[in-house]
Amino acid sequence: MVIGKVVSRVISTRKYDTLQGYKLLVIEPYNGENKEWFVAADTIGAGEGELVLVSFGSAVQHALPQSAPLDAIVVGIVDQEPKF
Repeated sequence: MVIGKVVSRVISTRKYDTLQGYKLLVIEPYNGENKEWFVAADTIGAGEGELVLVSFGSAVQHALPQSAPLDAIVVGIVDQEPKF
């Protein structure tokens, strides 16, 4: 799991059928050396500028109502900025 900041939203007029209904967000990792942005699906309503918890890999499929080709999903919105 990673903490990241929502940078923007991905606008996609056409996508794989099972991705319909998922908001796609561009996330910048909050800490660590890897600052490479990635895309994560969101179903909980995270917005631009918010810190979020993102889960990766096979755990993603457990958070979905049906199987979809996703490898990252927002699973929480961080209420208070962590101190490292």
